[in-house]
Amino acid sequence: MQAQNKQDKLIVGLTFVALVAMIAAYFAPIWWVSLTAPNYPKEAFPDGIRIHFHFDGVYNGCSVAPSGGGRPQAEIIQQDLDEKVERYNPILDAKKDVNKGAAGIDCVHEMNTINHYVGMFPISTGAPVEKPLAKFFFGFFAAMLLGFIVPEGKKKQRLLVLTAGFAAVAAWMLVDQYALGHLNAHVDSYVRDAATFFNEPEKIAQWGDTVRNISHIAIVGLIAVMAVVVAGVALFRRFSLLLALVPALLPLYFVVTYAGWLWFFGHNLHPWGAFTVHPFMPTVFGEGKVAQFSTYSYPYWGYGLLVLVFVCLMLALLMRRKEMREQDGA
Repeated sequence: MQAQNKQDKLIVGLTFVALVAMIAAYFAPIWWVSLTAPNYPKEAFPDGIRIHFHFDGVYNGCSVAPSGGGRPQAEIIQQDLDEKVERYNPILDAKKDVNKGAAGIDCVHEMNTINHYVGMFPISTGAPVEKPLAKFFFGFFAAMLLGFIVPEGKKKQRLLVLTAGFAAVAAWMLVDQYALGHLNAHVDSYVRDAATFFNEPEKIAQWGDTVRNISHIAIVGLIAVMAVVVAGVALFRRFSLLLALVPALLPLYFVVTYAGWLWFFGHNLHPWGAFTVHPFMPTVFGEGKVAQFSTYSYPYWGYGLLVLVFVCLMLALLMRRKEMREQDGA
């Protein structure tokens, strides 16, 4: 009995560490991508044109090299952007976000400008359903882990925790997306972002409707999955192992989704680009080359948190599985 209590505490500890790491990962940069080229000098762009991928969006990852001797960094950056606007793209005002000088560099906007030259969609149009709903999926995973923490043999308590947790997440999701109007606001933002580079209002409106409809399906689907999980735990004892296994696979979910959207962007180029590039698969991991640009794509520290989630939950799952087998053999 004492050994079992010790094992239960270890399972709880591992699951709790995974839960904290998972919540932290939601707010952390998971992956970074950088482009370098001769017209982006190292002294002005020490990390190249760099962006950070989070579960809820894409963020500016540029840092500014410290000035010291020579020309001020803001002057170098401003001149470089002025030259690009004049030479390549009269439609976009690439200076919009950098007139404040070096401290105001927006590398998401800058990468969108670069991508526009080859006919690629704005970065923000990727994963239009996944990004705004990610917080609810994390809430779903958190409720599963809280249910998994409940010691084996206490089915009623586990079902109570799962039901309460899922009900809270479902209510949060419905209020956020519908009562507060965040779904419609997100679709409007998606349409505006797409229209920045793609001047076909009717087609863009159809895309917006598609995003809205798929979001409806995803919301209903998530609630249905919650009901399936509760029923599965109530009916099948070993089904509770999925409470740890499903969240443990977060590193895989991210990479598959990330690679899938990279494929979409690279294989859905449009003729309004200034340069003609054949459809291609952007680099998922490592270094690549597109035209004059060198590309770099690597996991960031947030992905390390996801790996920690995986390790902790797999250890806890194996321990719980062993515990079940011992109880079955007793």
